[in-house]
Amino acid sequence: MSVRIPASLCEDLERFYEHLRVQHQTSANTINNYRRQLTTVSEQLVKFGVMDWQTLDTAWVRQLTSQGMRDGLSPSSIALRLSALRRFLDYLIANHILTANPAKGVSAPKKGRPLPKNLDVDQIEQLLNVDDGDPLSIRDRAMMELLYGAGLRLSELVSLNVVDIINVEDEIRVIGKGDKERCLPFSGLAKQWVHHWLTVRESLANIEEVALFVSRRGHRISNRNVQKRMEEWGIKQSVSSHINPHKLRHSFATHVLESSGNLRAVQELLGHANLSTTQIYTHLDFQHLAKVYDEAHPRAKRHKEEGQLT
Repeated sequence: MSVRIPASLCEDLERFYEHLRVQHQTSANTINNYRRQLTTVSEQLVKFGVMDWQTLDTAWVRQLTSQGMRDGLSPSSIALRLSALRRFLDYLIANHILTANPAKGVSAPKKGRPLPKNLDVDQIEQLLNVDDGDPLSIRDRAMMELLYGAGLRLSELVSLNVVDIINVEDEIRVIGKGDKERCLPFSGLAKQWVHHWLTVRESLANIEEVALFVSRRGHRISNRNVQKRMEEWGIKQSVSSHINPHKLRHSFATHVLESSGNLRAVQELLGHANLSTTQIYTHLDFQHLAKVYDEAHPRAKRHKEEGQLT
């Protein structure tokens, strides 16, 4: 049901729209967007009992934000509405109708951090089923095996040198964020394909190039080149999900966590400074955390035993 907006609110709005059109030559489409947002704001204010702009304060603006959340608006939609309101209130200040902007101190709710996507084991097998003997194909499989087998960041993969691989046993050392060094597993198919790449690397690499992975021009491969090749292999291998280096790293973390349930180990393997980052990265749910707590916390164990005695 529509709400009648009193003249005390809508007259200033109409002058604002005209100001945008004449003084700023704002497009009709943008003005309509402002009108749509501010009409909704005005209708809600009338429902709250706010009948003029001088009455509006920060508490009422927060009510508008809360109402948007109750209406199911996304954080970006609420931010857009607040932005329109701030612009209008700034206009009222410039025209001596208000002395302060009550929307300046109010922010939209934070956007939820998007959960990274991972490939399932079958998709990994499909992607890595590369048997082409071409040196570039061997290089690409070695890179993908290492990204998935050790959970490397793209920057860590690209910065590896041949000396980092030669004569190492079952682990490699990489320099991660904040120049922090960590050890990562280097075994199985990842180690096998990296050594396979080393047998053909000289056919591409310049004589003095020290980088482990090089481009067809013989220099250290770039981040963008790796991303492009991963994307191309995803299409070539008919993997339904878009392929990028980060997705292989996340798949590594997800599969290790699913198999081991050891969150701390995954944190160390990924090189995360905070455990909370790992929890988001591996999209843990509360049931898993509760299970870890029940099995590991001494008070939880005691409570469990007492429950069995009663």
